[in-house]
Amino acid sequence: MPDSIARFTLDPAFTVGEVNARLFGSFVEHLGRCVYTGIHEPGHPAADEAGLRTDVLELIRELGVTVIRYPGGNFVSGYRWEDSVGPVGERPRRLDLAWRSTETNRFGLSEFIAFLKKIGPHAEPMMAVNLGTRGVADAVRLLEYANHPAGTELSDRRVAHGDEEPFGIRLWCLGNEMDGPWQTGHKTAEEYGRLAAETARAMRQIDGGLELVACGSSSQAMPTFAAWEATVLTEAYDLVDHVSLHAYYEEVDGDRDSFLASAVDMESFIENVVATCDHVGARLKSKKRIQLSFDEWNVWYQRRFQAEAEENPLDWPEAPRLLEDQYSVTDAVVFGSLLIALLRHADRVTVACLAQLVNVIAPIMTEPGGPAWRQTTFYPFAQASRYGRGVVLDVRAESPTYRTAAYGEVPLLHATAVRDPQSGTVTVFAVNRDRSRPLPLRVALPGLDVSRIVEHSVLSDADPDARNTLAEPDRVVPHAGHGARLDAGTLDVALEPLSWNVIRLAPDA
Repeated sequence: MPDSIARFTLDPAFTVGEVNARLFGSFVEHLGRCVYTGIHEPGHPAADEAGLRTDVLELIRELGVTVIRYPGGNFVSGYRWEDSVGPVGERPRRLDLAWRSTETNRFGLSEFIAFLKKIGPHAEPMMAVNLGTRGVADAVRLLEYANHPAGTELSDRRVAHGDEEPFGIRLWCLGNEMDGPWQTGHKTAEEYGRLAAETARAMRQIDGGLELVACGSSSQAMPTFAAWEATVLTEAYDLVDHVSLHAYYEEVDGDRDSFLASAVDMESFIENVVATCDHVGARLKSKKRIQLSFDEWNVWYQRRFQAEAEENPLDWPEAPRLLEDQYSVTDAVVFGSLLIALLRHADRVTVACLAQLVNVIAPIMTEPGGPAWRQTTFYPFAQASRYGRGVVLDVRAESPTYRTAAYGEVPLLHATAVRDPQSGTVTVFAVNRDRSRPLPLRVALPGLDVSRIVEHSVLSDADPDARNTLAEPDRVVPHAGHGARLDAGTLDVALEPLSWNVIRLAPDA
């Protein structure tokens, strides 16, 4: 094989697992302008009767989000859920220690559930409980308020607040990033493991059918990584269903080659957490298998934010402009590669949440009183959510490599493929990490009854730093690829330099 060609084989007999729809989740936190002037802006020309921006709702539907985590994030560790229910005019204003802002509580739990219903029936809530400054009693009270039909003080309070039907929240996070010293109420692994187990046990006394997520490590770089998971799961293994992973990536000191290989770290993180979970399960002699909830992931320029926060500390403003990264073509290619990493581990990653949804490190941006638009990262997510449903095929590619400072030799090709068993359609998702040259790709398709190329969509640009902005909201959009051929069960295509590619193959019409 010439060194310049990448190739792999797709065979329906060799699969990773079925994609859980929850893999295409997102995250709404009371941080910056995610909620206020993001999804909720009464008085905006596009606002509905509830103050929700209908232009944003339309984009969220197009994005294809399936589950939304709420209300945080670091915010949840100071969250008093009682503040967010009842008559809006009677809700208190609170200091938010996590983001040094003032929370008005104009948008709360009931508004969040109503927001999800307007997205569509596929949008599911993922609720986090406060295990930072509160604990077991608060979690069960929130659960009773949200999910119990009626006939108790808390459930009747919900009914009196105008929500006769229970919210029916099935998926719950037991706190957030409790391994992080930045977290209000930070705990050791032993302290958190015990608290998570007791909270899970109490919540299950109300409803044994809940799905519970224990806090894992905030990144693979944490000094307590793996030991944290092992300690927490030793306490809570039989009481929880998922362990969380969080990871953010950014270009550091101009090292773009390493940045483009960020998914190497993400895949390593997933595989190491799987190994830790399975080791604890084996040690406990449990037949249960813990799944992974990658409920925060994205490209995020954290160093830039930290420098700005140190230079100009906030003085408790309402909905300040925070973490409003503008994403480039390069960022979108890395972002697409992270999506590929999640799909390649669909057998164990059954929940994932892009952090966040609007304005805050988000695929959707808004201007107060003005328009909403798609960032470059919008497109890979929307395409993966739309076409990445079905069974992930096992992709073991041979590819030319390049050298990175952070990860050593890395393949130029990063790819996966998903087959829809009903239609027989196969979608190949592929990234070319080469910044200057096209990458020829050959895919053998034995046993797959596909005979035509439906589409080859490419996200790339001559300017790798091109962005979509308020002034130019459509500067970067996907375009049609050229030259792909499907002949005698073999796909040949040239992937443009620094590109995200979606290639859809189908049987005869």
